[in-house]
Amino acid sequence: MKDVHLLREALPYLRRHRRRTMVIKIGGEIASSEEALDSLAQDISLLTHVNIRIVLVHGGGPQATTLSQKLGLQPRMVQGRRVTDEDTLAVAKMVFAGQINVDILSRLRRHGVRAVGLSGVDGDILQATRRPPTEMTDAKTGEVELVDFGHVGDVTAADTSLLSLLVENGYVPVVSSLAADDEGNALNVNADTVASVLARDLNASKLVMLTNVVGVLTDPKDPSTLVSRATVSEARAMIANGTVSGGMVPKLMMLIEALEDGVGEVVILSGVEKSALLLELFTDRGVGTLITQDGSA
Repeated sequence: MKDVHLLREALPYLRRHRRRTMVIKIGGEIASSEEALDSLAQDISLLTHVNIRIVLVHGGGPQATTLSQKLGLQPRMVQGRRVTDEDTLAVAKMVFAGQINVDILSRLRRHGVRAVGLSGVDGDILQATRRPPTEMTDAKTGEVELVDFGHVGDVTAADTSLLSLLVENGYVPVVSSLAADDEGNALNVNADTVASVLARDLNASKLVMLTNVVGVLTDPKDPSTLVSRATVSEARAMIANGTVSGGMVPKLMMLIEALEDGVGEVVILSGVEKSALLLELFTDRGVGTLITQDGSA
């Protein structure tokens, strides 16, 4: 009887999400875990079989760091952002558009999902410009440093016509976070940014950020302090008063911008907790942090 209740609880959500487009971003930590990746592939298989259109975006920072070190390269990070010189760019190409993309495609295929591996360079999906030297302020010392991030790009535009063609014909595009400028120079771009830009351009009903944390926590060390739902104004307030800090701040700001640019809803949840995606999408309680426009919470 419990299973029947769960099916009935899911029914209105199945109706709501049917034929809608969702953009799901997964971090490198999830892609590096066979168990987490296999579970995610099963969840995506279910979503596609109930006629939900999925675009998957992935990063791969941990894997890029591991390969760099194996090759004798020392990765340089400035406030969590990777400096991408020529050698690091070569590693990013191998890892993002190669190893991780193929690993995800293989898992999806195992569970009956027709998937296509792409990067932002394919079909001019992403247009970007090389980031100019940027002043970075150390949060602890207050010292300001002018940093040249090398072959790091800032997305300037997107053309999602290829992605739309694929999802309309039953495919799941798997997009790695690489782009190119007008001269064809490859650039390393932030995967969160890629997911946000694509969600806006696709007019997605939902943008899902799968991370290695359960969502937005008022106390990062205590999972019980999960904020299950917030409006844009409430999210801004949490940033302003310091309730959230560190890497969650730029992630929240990006999600807020996506909402203001037309994305229906945004969610942050764990990508390592089994079936968290399904519980978030198809149950009343959810399991992550849902952020909505003001007036809709």
